Amino acid sequence: MAASSPYVLGVAGSPRRNGNTTVLLQEALRGAAAKGAETRTVYLSELSISPCRHCDQCLEEGRCAIEDDMRWLSGELRGSDFLILASPIFFMGVTAQTKAMIDRCQALWVIKYVLKLPVARNHDGKRKGLFISVGNATLPDLFQPAIATVKSWFATLDIAYAGDLLFSGIDKRGDIVNHPTAMREAFLAGQSLIEID
Repeated sequence: MAASSPYVLGVAGSPRRNGNTTVLLQEALRGAAAKGAETRTVYLSELSISPCRHCDQCLEEGRCAIEDDMRWLSGELRGSDFLILASPIFFMGVTAQTKAMIDRCQALWVIKYVLKLPVARNHDGKRKGLFISVGNATLPDLFQPAIATVKSWFATLDIAYAGDLLFSGIDKRGDIVNHPTAMREAFLAGQSLIEID
């Protein structure tokens, strides 16, 4: 019986459907698909994801009390083999849409650290993830707060942080395609993400 194709979930955290980070995400997913992966893109701006209420109901069974799109998205996060998160930088961090999703993974944190159960579903190997981000400023530490958040989130999902693609000084929609190397870097990053170590 042939092994199934690796499944790469792309999470677009930009409020803009065709923003620079989303363009890079699609190119990275195209690279993964070129290596035989099955891919899917989730656009957080089109989902209904309420902020975490810190009600602690998830402490009982690792299930969030809020009934919205995080119900099925949590399953996607747990079931993917690889994950690519793309978010522009807002005030030195990820977007509100992205942070709401991450905070709602508190139920998955409970599954791992309180209930001591596996977060990843039907997966024997180590999962890997990639972070893609674009920011307008050119500060030397522009991406560091966002990277810290993403690494913490990946750790909860049992996803190894495989690296990042970070581009500063980019602001207007579509400007990333004029960058001399960005699109090629994204394609290659998608390919390398799913290659066997």
